[in-house]
Amino acid sequence: IRRTRSARTHPRLVYCQVVIWRAVASIAWSVLLLPVTSAVFVLLSRFSLFHPIHNIFSSKIYLLWMCKIISFAIIALQVMLNISFFHSFCVHSLVYCTMGMLVMWCASVTIGGRYSTLGIPCRQSESGEVVTCLNEYHLFLLLAGAFMGYSHSFLGVVQNMYYVSFQPIQQYKYPRFKGCLPMVLKCSVIQSLYSARNFAALYFFFGYVPKTWISSTLHLQIDSSLQPLDSLTGLLDFSLLYHLSISGTFLYFTWYLTVLLFRIYVTEAYSFPVQSTFTEDAEQCLPKVLAETNTLVMKFLALQDLALLSQHSLSRRLEVFSLSQPGGHPHNWNAISRECMSLLSELTQRLLAHQDAVASNGRVKSQSASIDTRSASSSSSEDVAETPRLSVPLRTPGSVFTSSVGGVHSALTAPFTPDVDSPFSSPAIRRLVGQQEPRSPWFGTVQSPHIMRRGPKLWSASTGETARLKLSYLHKMFSSNVQLPEASSQALFADSQAHIWALQGLSHLVAASFSEDQFGVVQTTLPSILSCLVVLLEAVDRHFKLPHASSKPVRTVCSMGDSTYKTLRFALRAALKTAIYKITTTFGEHLNAVNISTEHRKRLQQFLEFKE
Repeated sequence: IRRTRSARTHPRLVYCQVVIWRAVASIAWSVLLLPVTSAVFVLLSRFSLFHPIHNIFSSKIYLLWMCKIISFAIIALQVMLNISFFHSFCVHSLVYCTMGMLVMWCASVTIGGRYSTLGIPCRQSESGEVVTCLNEYHLFLLLAGAFMGYSHSFLGVVQNMYYVSFQPIQQYKYPRFKGCLPMVLKCSVIQSLYSARNFAALYFFFGYVPKTWISSTLHLQIDSSLQPLDSLTGLLDFSLLYHLSISGTFLYFTWYLTVLLFRIYVTEAYSFPVQSTFTEDAEQCLPKVLAETNTLVMKFLALQDLALLSQHSLSRRLEVFSLSQPGGHPHNWNAISRECMSLLSELTQRLLAHQDAVASNGRVKSQSASIDTRSASSSSSEDVAETPRLSVPLRTPGSVFTSSVGGVHSALTAPFTPDVDSPFSSPAIRRLVGQQEPRSPWFGTVQSPHIMRRGPKLWSASTGETARLKLSYLHKMFSSNVQLPEASSQALFADSQAHIWALQGLSHLVAASFSEDQFGVVQTTLPSILSCLVVLLEAVDRHFKLPHASSKPVRTVCSMGDSTYKTLRFALRAALKTAIYKITTTFGEHLNAVNISTEHRKRLQQFLEFKE
């Protein structure tokens, strides 16, 4: 029975079926786990050494507040889900500040006692009326929640917490969650202690400002008989610091748990059909999803599925090698190989452009010179030059959930791409992307043809950068320093997990075709594939000869930010050599009959002799 046109599968519908439902499942599990974490928080915050049993049973009174915490958490999770569509860091920080204050308000009400309300009766006036004073302890926790919310938002960008990486080795959801749970708890405690220390120092110097403003706005008097918290004796309160640390741990643990569950569910492997019986369902097949450019999370899932099927599924590999009926054309293999080679060629062009910038001593060559360089490097293989390129630049995995409209990307779409208009960006980065300083003596054209001016070194700092370095104190307060050469090398390979899967998929399919390809569909594109791999290998080898390109990144003590992108260039180089070895060991001396250039044949001979 042929389906009607109305039942045709739209790419957006496939995205909803795969990604949206996984996000909803992660939110559901976060909400289900929230009562457990809330119960632990109640026991720790209301613990008393002299009356432990009484506090445990009296905590039943606060079940109503626990329901409010759950409802607030649901709203917070919904807001966090919508945050990915925001294009402003200010809005992102404001939302998290509000969420932090809400969670801390629930925590202060749950703890009770002197933290319960913002206004408390303090004394009687001359007329006999009770005067309401400002409860600074409650205000202290509310402001701490806002500070922790901003810290979470800021560190999320600095530490790339929104970078979604796919695991090279797939695990089931529960073992992975169980293995990561101690790390989440450790990071929550450490981050809570750091935030409590930083906020206490900040409140010591500037705490009187919000206290005075809120007391005058809400007409709440300040009780002079109590010790103010913006003093050294007021902050040296063990009970206050304990409840602040426990509340902060609960706040961070809830948010980190949501991030962890979201990563686990979204990056779970998904099996796409190689081909469909109905033409209306062609949009959800693997060759079509591989060409997806609007929502790149589908592209990453498709590449992951391609790497898995090329190694572990004989029946699906036969579908890739099959011919279309009627017509007898290898559409599946052509589409898959074309997208993989396009992806690898895009990485090659990216590396060549970076090497051109370094070779020109920090100055990006003109477009015509870059094109001549690229064409000269790829002139040995016309097939590689004819491989199609991506119409939309592949973005880093941190932006795989956003789409590009009209070719304009938001500030959050590429967390590793330097912002040349930012006051934090150095002149070296501006020179790297081809933008010169207006105040620089090299700005504009040179009037005299006899003047030979030497450009500044790529990684040197100008005198005008001194003022900008002073602004980096806030960054040093929260995270370690990042060297620009190392960061630029990491940015080039930030999305290389997709290239690794493309290498694995291509190499295993080519190797399997030696015995499984009954129609010889792979043999027609084998020269192009070999040339593409060799050209990429040469570009990668040249990149690792650049300064700082082969240095290992520094490990952080504890961070929820994903740092796998820092070592992807090493994994890519290993995967690239493994892919070439996979093909050369399978075909052996038969590769001598493949029509490739002499330079590429000499390089492949090194693999045949196991000299690489």
